[in-house]
Amino acid sequence: MNASNLLVELFVEELPPKALQKLGDAFASVIFDQLKAQGLLASTESRLTAYASPRRLAVHVTEVLAQAEDKAISQKLMPVAVALDAEGKPTAALLKKLAALGADESAVAGLKRQGEGKAEALFYESTAKGVMLTDGVQKSLDEALAKLPIPKVMRYQLQDGWSSVHFVRPAHGLVVLHGTEVLIGVKALGLTAGSATHGHRFEATVDPVVIQNADSYAEQLRSEGAVIASFTERRTDIAVQLKAAAERIGGGVRAIEDEALLDEVTALVERPNVLTCEYEKEFLDVPQECLILTMKANQKYFPLLSADGKLTHQFLVVSNISPQDASAVTGGNERVVRPRLADAKFFFDQDRKKTLASRVEQLDKVVYHNKLGTQGERIARVRDIAKTIAQQLGNPELGRQADQAAMLAKTDLVTDMVGEFPELQGIMGRYYALNDGLDVAVADAIEDHYKPRFAGDELPRNDVGVVVALADKLETLVGMFGIGNLPTGDRDPFALRRHALGVIRMLVEKDLPLELETLLVSTLPAFGDKVQEATSQLVEFIYDRLANMFREQGYSAQEIEAVLALRPQRLSDVQKRLEAVRAFAALPEAPALAAANKRVSNILKKAEGDVLNHVNESLLLEAAEKNLHAALTCISPIAKKQFDLGDYTSSLKTLAALRSSIDEFFSKVLVNSEDEKIKNNRLAILYEVNKTMNRVAMLENLN
Repeated sequence: MNASNLLVELFVEELPPKALQKLGDAFASVIFDQLKAQGLLASTESRLTAYASPRRLAVHVTEVLAQAEDKAISQKLMPVAVALDAEGKPTAALLKKLAALGADESAVAGLKRQGEGKAEALFYESTAKGVMLTDGVQKSLDEALAKLPIPKVMRYQLQDGWSSVHFVRPAHGLVVLHGTEVLIGVKALGLTAGSATHGHRFEATVDPVVIQNADSYAEQLRSEGAVIASFTERRTDIAVQLKAAAERIGGGVRAIEDEALLDEVTALVERPNVLTCEYEKEFLDVPQECLILTMKANQKYFPLLSADGKLTHQFLVVSNISPQDASAVTGGNERVVRPRLADAKFFFDQDRKKTLASRVEQLDKVVYHNKLGTQGERIARVRDIAKTIAQQLGNPELGRQADQAAMLAKTDLVTDMVGEFPELQGIMGRYYALNDGLDVAVADAIEDHYKPRFAGDELPRNDVGVVVALADKLETLVGMFGIGNLPTGDRDPFALRRHALGVIRMLVEKDLPLELETLLVSTLPAFGDKVQEATSQLVEFIYDRLANMFREQGYSAQEIEAVLALRPQRLSDVQKRLEAVRAFAALPEAPALAAANKRVSNILKKAEGDVLNHVNESLLLEAAEKNLHAALTCISPIAKKQFDLGDYTSSLKTLAALRSSIDEFFSKVLVNSEDEKIKNNRLAILYEVNKTMNRVAMLENLN
């Protein structure tokens, strides 16, 4: 059958930039998948190429058939006993069924029989005509438009003045080409397919751009329309131009790296042109985070950093036009950015006129949560928790500094700068604390108490920051769990998962000698009667996050389950235990010991009454039980000493020596002796085995 490449383009008004790449990929993939499902792809090697620019969504698909191949269809009609009477003639039910399929009585002779006895049935075999490309593209396009992940739909009126449609932006053109042929019958959003599109608003050499064939689309748009249709190609071009522009300045200057900003700018321009601009150096007196944020967020500029990471007074603009004299473009952008930078400077100057300490009372007017009170009340709780943590760490001076940092940690929320740029909370608090002459450790802690803010983020840089960050996150977790405000599958408005992971990372990576449940219980008094006790629920939540974290690090589900089944309270020990379990699992004795450990556990679970926790040597009758008791007496103290020293790997390796004694015990000793005293004594031996083997991890989970 005739196969050619296919092009589908929807020309629209400017699409939302943050959603453009996702829209383009979805549009292309759904059309491709639908064509494939309808049998319209001539080869398994057919490929799609997605295009997305500010004013178009398009897809190019190779090896597309003009018509899908016919398909043989076998349809079950009904049991033979129902379809034919005693004389073998068709019943009314069969004739009615055939009529519904467009056949008559003459088709009865050609019906196939399958099955035996009562299961024998009649089947009608026919050939379904392959779908025509126009119909297939229509269905594919309809499906693609219906499934587009549109952030917000708008309703607009069509040119007839009566009809209206719903779409992300008004559509003004539809191109559908199969090779050089226009599939005129395809329609969408009130548009009929053609071959004409539009290029750049100002720099296209031809308008409209008439696409000659499906394969010339990208090149014609580039040469005639001054548009780079491919999102990926445009993004790469911008990245190359940014690097080149920075290198022309010299001195190791580089553009700030921001993948999200690069994506957004790519979605704003059709033919990028990177230009260098600058502003007055006096603005560099303002913290660079403020200037960078306002340039990136408000203007979509790329600030330039020096070789040592300091902000320079120059920045890069990605323009959508390429005039011979770019001075008007650069001058315009420089005029636009100055008021933004001036605002930042004004906020910074005004905020420094008041100390952070003088702003503490304002937090009493800021609502935190209707069940948990104001930010002022919250800060009081964080201070109490921070002091408790410092006490557990045995450092009074740390407690004093942590208390001061906790008291001031949220005060920058009521400053003008953070009011304008909420993303700077904590960062501005540090600058204002230094301006107030506070200790550097306290100032750093004010910024760092939000850390880690996301997966992979750095931890607080000093102990004061760690204590306040822990206190802040524990206050949120205990408070929210205490009022029943728990995260659901798709909702976590207070970022409790992120807070739990932050607590875990600090306890683990800072190797803090703090026990989890003790930490959570000691947090409760700070809330008074505002919350219910929910420690057990929160503990399970934290261990779930801990398990996820170690799964992502490559530990197996068995290894994690074995360690976390014991609910180790020192989270900083968990990784060492996991490494020990992994080393143990590699030993030749490991499978047998894991299986034996599971058997021991099952026997003890079924034992009636309390199992003795000591062995009576006078009741040891069999050589095998004497040998096991002797081995335990010899090996257990060594393994325990290694365990107490934190050498978990050596402890488990030491226990591997018990294998032969345990195997001999189970092969030669009947645990459930008729003599109750002997049975209980043997259970006591197994209790010792279970206690000795499961200090580091529940080894039965490795079975």
